Amino acid sequence: MRFLIVSHAQHFNSHGETYSYGPYVKEMNIWLKYVDEVEIIAPIAERAPSIIDQAYIKKITLTSIPEISLISIFQIIRALFFAPLIMFRIYKGMKRADHIHLRCPGNIGLLGCMVQILFPSKPKTAKYAGNWDPDSKQPWSYKFQKYILSNTFLTKKIKVLVYGNWQNQSENIVPFFTASYTDDEKQEVPLRKYDLPLRFLFVGSLTKGKRPLYAIKLVKGLVNAGYPSEIHVYGNGVANEELENYIKENNLQEFVYIHGAQSSQVIEEAYKKTHFLILPSKSEGWPKVVAEAMWWGVIPIVTSISCVPWMLGNGSRGILIKGKFKKDIRRIEGDLKNKNALRTKSHKAQLWSRQFTLERFENEIAKFLK
Repeated sequence: MRFLIVSHAQHFNSHGETYSYGPYVKEMNIWLKYVDEVEIIAPIAERAPSIIDQAYIKKITLTSIPEISLISIFQIIRALFFAPLIMFRIYKGMKRADHIHLRCPGNIGLLGCMVQILFPSKPKTAKYAGNWDPDSKQPWSYKFQKYILSNTFLTKKIKVLVYGNWQNQSENIVPFFTASYTDDEKQEVPLRKYDLPLRFLFVGSLTKGKRPLYAIKLVKGLVNAGYPSEIHVYGNGVANEELENYIKENNLQEFVYIHGAQSSQVIEEAYKKTHFLILPSKSEGWPKVVAEAMWWGVIPIVTSISCVPWMLGNGSRGILIKGKFKKDIRRIEGDLKNKNALRTKSHKAQLWSRQFTLERFENEIAKFLK
């Protein structure tokens, strides 16, 4: 089987191997166990692998396309200029493929959604890694991708894997999940006492959408309210300088620690030492760091978006927040007053997350490719 991946993720070659963003490649390597040949149509960068990158397990045929964006008038004009070339290369790749796999949402995924209409008889899968909630506010390009993918007249012979179980969906929409750990990694986790100081964690890109600054402000608010705490921030991004400045201006160096991007092994050790994960994102699909934290008994504090309320059992396995500072502080404080309830949340979080192993993930993927 010749397997085609259409993706917006940057790819690059190093020492004869093809690399991209680690968590994405880790997932795709499971798909690639069941195919013979692989072509990837994606933007190609010229750089060396970083600590968060990973290599594919198979030899990859890379077809380069320009990277495009829709965030400004100039970028939109540029995208329109390159769109015919990108769509032509996607068309040629789809013509060569036995199975078409789209990575959505994204600008390249949008063009892929449009081109795949021309191949109604070829089997396809699409991984929609964003928020599938029909009532959520999203960019028009995301809504358009969702419309094409769920329209059974335009898009045939496809399984669209989405996070969450939403009502009134077309027959090609499949509620799905992702995974990080194997059955063998189900280690026992010591029972947390929730004694002070409390330890919080933020893991993710340091961008405005992930709101790492808001996570720091929440911990600062708890410290001011009489709960000695510390927060450890893992990740890199454009908001790094803003965080550093805020820490210095408010003299928070004693309880806010910025660690930058780290390996999965370092993050795993951080989970084991942590009481709470804070992820106050504006938008998510299936936030993998939340499921990973829950695996180790960490209680997630997450914005009530996408499928997060389902992941957290509507608050029975974590703490749902709204992004409104005073209300969120009161919500968290209320939970901190009951240590037994916290231990129950931690245990339930762990039991729930450990259903979703890499073995189960692989078994489900195999069904789509056999």
